[in-house]
Amino acid sequence: MIDQLKDYLHFPIAWYFRFFAQIRLRRWNPRIVVVTGSNGKTTLLHMVESQMGEKAKYSHYANTAFGIPFDILELHRKSLASSEWIMFFLKAPLQVFAKLPKETIYVVEADCDRPGEGKFLASLLRPEVVLWVSVSRTHGMNYDYVVTSPPGGWQVGSHPPGVNSFQSVEEAIAYEYGYFLEACPKLAVIDGDTKLQTNQTHRSRGKVVAVKKAQALTSYTISKDNTSYEINKQRSTFDALLPEELFYSIAMCREAVEYFSLPFDPQFKKFILPPGRGTLLKGIKQTTLVDSTYNANLESIRVMLHMFSKMPGKKKWVVLGDMLELGKKEQEEHERLAEVLAKMDLERIILVGKRMKEFTAPKLVSLQKDVITVASAKEALDDIQKNLQGGEEILFKGSQSIYLEGVIEKLLTNKSDSVTLPRQSAFWKAKRKSLGL
Repeated sequence: MIDQLKDYLHFPIAWYFRFFAQIRLRRWNPRIVVVTGSNGKTTLLHMVESQMGEKAKYSHYANTAFGIPFDILELHRKSLASSEWIMFFLKAPLQVFAKLPKETIYVVEADCDRPGEGKFLASLLRPEVVLWVSVSRTHGMNYDYVVTSPPGGWQVGSHPPGVNSFQSVEEAIAYEYGYFLEACPKLAVIDGDTKLQTNQTHRSRGKVVAVKKAQALTSYTISKDNTSYEINKQRSTFDALLPEELFYSIAMCREAVEYFSLPFDPQFKKFILPPGRGTLLKGIKQTTLVDSTYNANLESIRVMLHMFSKMPGKKKWVVLGDMLELGKKEQEEHERLAEVLAKMDLERIILVGKRMKEFTAPKLVSLQKDVITVASAKEALDDIQKNLQGGEEILFKGSQSIYLEGVIEKLLTNKSDSVTLPRQSAFWKAKRKSLGL
């Protein structure tokens, strides 16, 4: 009942902050770049920042119907306490007339967590440039009700199809992201190899550049220390383990930078990888830890596993946590993950959480793969510490409430490296501590 009330009030309350944010945005009148997509948008935002630097303002830690108006109004959350909301309600009208940013470009990360959010944000921002990096089943549970009824009728609690009904959740999510194309009069850059994106390009009012692998990516190489891409005869190398699909982001970043007539640095010398997206860390017993713990869905896990399979090494472990908010396809997505894992040469597979135990592990066993299942991150840590021999490469990937970053922290050789991990605020540290991490 409480969750239903929150859903009902979500946009009405967001509109309150949007009203004042829109007035302030008109006073400021920056040129707006929207960075959007299901996966990879934060990394792309950081890439753009490494190129544009102080010429633009960036919406760090804000990408939703609430977060973006808060960022425009400079209402920055310092805790997750409910008392902050009261203060924000009172301050929002006053912030309209606060000192405006000096930057003339505003680079905004924008998500579509639920139906209506893309339209809500696109009509607020009206971006000059859109960089749409991906589409996948992130937050799929929020889109189940807009999918056309399957044969046999609607299930209890579901909604009948409306004006916009879709054959799949992915199609519905892509349509929501398409509102940014509708609102963009100048330049939109998309993944041209993804049909879900190309199907939305008719809605664009401006130029659409479709980045395609066959035309852009010449080579992709990965070592124990870095990842290198050759794109349109320019080489980019990063001191992190990054998936092949990141080349789309590199190409999109270049399009945006050159659109604003700024110099493009293919080496990304000022780029800082955001936490939990493939950071390489040194672990106890000469282990190599790959931190990809920021979040997880099937597509983001798949591309990281593909990357991990190319990484040199013979003693490869993976620690994977439940994928959350998948809706009706929860079982199917976890079973598809098992099929991906079954094709890999892995020394140890550790699955964390009830969904992994119920759906992924049985499928792996049926495919004749050994697997360890544990209920919590603390149990995963205990298993790792007990069985480490030394020299292993371990990939960590899971949704945020699985707390796998807490496992990595306990395995670090240099404990000060914990600052590079995601969710380092007092709130999350207290959560992990309560769970024995």
